[in-house]
Amino acid sequence: MKINFKIISVISALGIVSLVNAQDLHFSQFMNSPLSTNPANTGFIPDGDYRIGMNYRNQWSSIMSVPYKTMSLFGDVQVMQSENGWLGLGGLILHDVAGSGNLTSTKIYGSVAYHQTLNLASLLSLGFNIGWANKQINVSNLKFPDQFDGHFFDNHLPTSVLLDYNNINYLDIQAGMNYAYFPNENTYVNAGFSTFHINRPRESFFNPQPGIDNRIPLRHTAFLNGSFKLNDQWIVNPNTYFSLQAKSYEWVVGANAHYNLSGDGEKTLIGGLYYRTKDAVIPMIGIGLKDYTFTFTYDATISTLKDYNNTRGAFEFSLIKQGTFTKFNGNRHDGMCPSFRSGY
Repeated sequence: MKINFKIISVISALGIVSLVNAQDLHFSQFMNSPLSTNPANTGFIPDGDYRIGMNYRNQWSSIMSVPYKTMSLFGDVQVMQSENGWLGLGGLILHDVAGSGNLTSTKIYGSVAYHQTLNLASLLSLGFNIGWANKQINVSNLKFPDQFDGHFFDNHLPTSVLLDYNNINYLDIQAGMNYAYFPNENTYVNAGFSTFHINRPRESFFNPQPGIDNRIPLRHTAFLNGSFKLNDQWIVNPNTYFSLQAKSYEWVVGANAHYNLSGDGEKTLIGGLYYRTKDAVIPMIGIGLKDYTFTFTYDATISTLKDYNNTRGAFEFSLIKQGTFTKFNGNRHDGMCPSFRSGY
């Protein structure tokens, strides 16, 4: 039997990566995917009344004929605003296509959160979301061990591997909380914790079997971020994110900075650098134009997989628009987060 050791090595390397990363869909730009990071972020918009955004991630295109593609759309808004708090309402769509079997995941969530000021310099937020999830796979493009003829995999050979289903649906529930501290107009710190799959839905293309637990493990996520205005030209944003699901984990840490190009905050240049432990270095670049922010990141692989993908791990971009409603005379909770713009 002729064995391709390079292919085996790549598969092993991918296995190592899966031990490091969380099993759920994720973005390197977690700070720009607020509703998929923590449902308590719904309506948590320090310098706006509403926002809409999209994210796109393309991973492992250098070593796979069909790369992993992850997309999201989200939107949220502040309602029932009062002097002491407000309600946030939002929605999130996640879509992912992975591998030659076109393993497709689609998730649609509705999200709600309440934000309560505790005193003049802090805020507590509680939120949850509930949604519908669908997964499907095309087995005709997959290859199984009993289709190996000693030299190649032959899709025309019969296989004993049969799925009971190739399309499944389930209900999914998440919850989280945030705490924000903003002692002055130049300082803002935010910490949050969330738990995903609280209802432990079953996810399997096979019928239940005794002794086999096919329920999705709980995923616990914690993050800490800040915003510090150094002067009228620079705002620095350090961020860290940790996610744990079963024995898989992901830890990202780094910072980005905003440079005031126009003097009035209408045009900003964004640059930063992040690090996912044992996996990738992630540079960031972006630009802000009025109410729009566009950022691009690139995952440069540093794990053993770099020997096969030449450090080309993934690229990702985010586009977010946020703004205020005239009838509210802008955000009633202004001054919470450092900004280059007057009146925020």
